[in-house]
Amino acid sequence: MQDELNQFERSQVWHLVPRPKDRSVISTKWVFRNELNEDGTITRNKTRLVVQGHSQEEGIDYDETFTPVARLEAIRLIIAFSAYMEFTLHQMDVKNAVLNGYLKEQMFVKQPPSFEIKECPNHA
Repeated sequence: MQDELNQFERSQVWHLVPRPKDRSVISTKWVFRNELNEDGTITRNKTRLVVQGHSQEEGIDYDETFTPVARLEAIRLIIAFSAYMEFTLHQMDVKNAVLNGYLKEQMFVKQPPSFEIKECPNHA
């Protein structure tokens, strides 16, 4: 969990500010998942901090949605075109890919559960 928060800090995407009275503040929660190898044994425990977007209202808190997921058809097309043109492809695993996007709106989220800063309880 601390690694996830450190990534937010390194990417400079989160600033602790006093909670605004005229804006909604989105709750956060931790999502836990075990990564398994072929024989079913646990190789790694993964943790992600996610916002509970169900509390947002379209037109007030956001104007559009976007999911950074590649479709299988697009991947096949890129591979086929690269093979035809004899391009070299490289794979990379982007940790916290969502942090590389830009938002037009300001978002206010609650401090992560179990990681609230005691000196700033009313900050988001």
